[in-house]
Amino acid sequence: MRFSAVIVAAGASSRAGEGPRKPWRRLAGRAVVRWSVEALLSAGAAPVVVVIADGDEADVADALGGLDGWIAVSGGATRALSVQAGLAALKQQPDDLAVLIHDAARPFVAERHVLALLSALAEADGVIPALPVADTLKRADTAGSTITAPREGLQRAQTPQAFRLGSLRRAYAAWPVDAGEPTDDAQVVERAQGRVGLVPGDPMLMKLTYPEDFAMAEMLAQPSLVTRVGQGFDAHRFGPGDGVTLCGVVIPHDHGLTGHSDADAGLHALTDALLGAIGDGDIGEHFPASDPRWKGADSGVFLRHALERLHARGGRLINVDVTLICERPKLSPHRQAMRERLAVLLELPIDRISVKATTTETMGFTGREEGLAAQALAVVQVPA
Repeated sequence: MRFSAVIVAAGASSRAGEGPRKPWRRLAGRAVVRWSVEALLSAGAAPVVVVIADGDEADVADALGGLDGWIAVSGGATRALSVQAGLAALKQQPDDLAVLIHDAARPFVAERHVLALLSALAEADGVIPALPVADTLKRADTAGSTITAPREGLQRAQTPQAFRLGSLRRAYAAWPVDAGEPTDDAQVVERAQGRVGLVPGDPMLMKLTYPEDFAMAEMLAQPSLVTRVGQGFDAHRFGPGDGVTLCGVVIPHDHGLTGHSDADAGLHALTDALLGAIGDGDIGEHFPASDPRWKGADSGVFLRHALERLHARGGRLINVDVTLICERPKLSPHRQAMRERLAVLLELPIDRISVKATTTETMGFTGREEGLAAQALAVVQVPA
């Protein structure tokens, strides 16, 4: 059965704690919304409409970079208005087309869920996945005492929810202005006298609402990841100048460093470590010295490129360790500044970043102060 999908990603995420809004947070290296978009595209959705808040255009482009078959539209002040904005984007689609409405905050949707919904839709106006309520339900009265509520027949509704596109459009058009906000799309169809069927829900269709939910989801996603380690090394000669740039920090010195870019050996080694961890060549392949675009370039551009390559593969960076090797300048006064700069470039907590400095006890080219060197390790997790 042909179907489209609408993913609602315009909510305020007010209960999710500090950090980016839920759709743009990373889960096992991928933005939360990307999990659902990839799953629905793989299951055959065409197109996938992602409903976002105004101003989130750059976020969705970053989260879904490299994917085809999706479009983004701006949502409304409520979930119901956002769903209707998504439906409006399907105005060229026929009424008998199936449409799945899904919350971006439920990242573990899979093809089996889609197939079950579409199969059941042949005999209903809408179909939702639902789980029976297993816990005893309590309601607190105004005095603070509890009252036990019967749970027989109660189900916990999940998404995605499947509908005939025309039925859902007409149901929303008929929703009374004074009826309040519907809590899900099935309620809209029910009020329009449509028949909504049930298929077995799945605990994996959990909704990310509170900060602790993200920790649980991270654990659920971990089995699909493997850990890799990459290493990098770089060296540059000293030349004329009054300072060197290392790990993104300018350090006064009586020499500079020679190189095609800004000669930041720390960032060059770290870039190679990241690229090595994902088997993606080296810095010279991505930014050849023969290309005049990189003459004098900020090496932070190289490092960000390597990080984006990691994210595009669904990976995430765990920690980095950089060792800088030189007799002079003395680097210990600048270590914290370098860690702070790397934290910004790599989007990592500072306690996952190590910068160390050592000498070769006057031995070799670094000992003779002909130049300096850097080596780096990067630990990443990527899909198996």
